[in-house]
Amino acid sequence: MGATDLSTGWPGEQGNSGRVDSTRVMMARMKSIAAALCVGGALGALGFAPAAHADQIGYLINVTVRPTYQFPNAQVALDYGYGLCDRIAAGTSYTDMARQIKADFNTDDEFTVSYLLSQAAQELCPAQTWQLRQSAAGYRPT
Repeated sequence: MGATDLSTGWPGEQGNSGRVDSTRVMMARMKSIAAALCVGGALGALGFAPAAHADQIGYLINVTVRPTYQFPNAQVALDYGYGLCDRIAAGTSYTDMARQIKADFNTDDEFTVSYLLSQAAQELCPAQTWQLRQSAAGYRPT
């Protein structure tokens, strides 16, 4: 790219006779635009973050395609998941919830337990995910 004659000049960038390298001008403009986009994106993420909401379809797909749970229908699966959400919100320990899931589904499989609990929290009551994680912090499989 060639040099462009700028009548106003650009402090620190001006060469002989007020000519500025057009590549430097373009790079400076691109940096300014990129900075504005970053700042705007950060402010937008802080000010307009979407609220956590339930995703019943996601939960149903994830727990009904697994043969382990064998819910008779979608409503029973949702009721069970929302029951787990209620127990998480009530402060029930992860150990107690895991014990109940093992009894309900006649399994000792820890993955079955953690998968169902995490799906319920993440898909049906995402605001409770942090509380579930805190409860699971000291959990030891039995």
